[in-house]
Amino acid sequence: MEHSEPALSAISTPQLAKLPDSPLPPNEHGLGWPAKSTVSRLNATPEEKAEREQKMALAVRTLLECIGEDPDREGLLRTPERYAQALMWMTKGYEERLSDVINNAVFSEDHDEMVLVRDIDISSLCEHHLVPFTGKIAIAYIPGPNQLVLGLSKLARIAETFSRRLQVQERLTKQIAIAVQESIQPRGVAVVMEATHLCMTMRGVQKPGSMTVTSCMLGCFRTQQKTREEFLTLLKGGR
Repeated sequence: MEHSEPALSAISTPQLAKLPDSPLPPNEHGLGWPAKSTVSRLNATPEEKAEREQKMALAVRTLLECIGEDPDREGLLRTPERYAQALMWMTKGYEERLSDVINNAVFSEDHDEMVLVRDIDISSLCEHHLVPFTGKIAIAYIPGPNQLVLGLSKLARIAETFSRRLQVQERLTKQIAIAVQESIQPRGVAVVMEATHLCMTMRGVQKPGSMTVTSCMLGCFRTQQKTREEFLTLLKGGR
């Protein structure tokens, strides 16, 4: 999948330097794959934030009217404001910088074997229908010659950052992998995600229980079959 947007910032922390051969250029604001209005949202004043939420609330009120509801009845009186605030929270990943997410939790360790964190719960919003998809992510990497490792919780934080945006599962999987790759320059990164999409279970084909699986393999996970097989074996070991 090709992306024309810039990726992660050229962050001052040495451990987070951009890979020389990365296909994605840095972003001067420290944002990974910013959308058209991400920077204005990031730099908004409190007054501008309040104005944005009010604009969103008015739009939600219009939606309620268009589906035949009465936005002035008791149960819906504050729904537009609540939904505006909820949507801003569910897309807060647009405002998060990788350097802040990792927060210097990069350590030098004499470890050259696979690191795997699995069963990371995530939820995101499908950008096609604005309904949730939820599931679990597994992230693995093998430290590179620099012997850098990430604090384990930071793998979950990276997944959380990119899931708190309007997404498609394929892109989300790849963005997480590239973020880990750019953060510590390991020999390779592997990400597998399994998710259920409400756009398939509540509407359309209406197939409850269906599961979508996506993966992204970088570096030695892509080029070395034995490494890939070890990862898949460890992944299945806890199932």
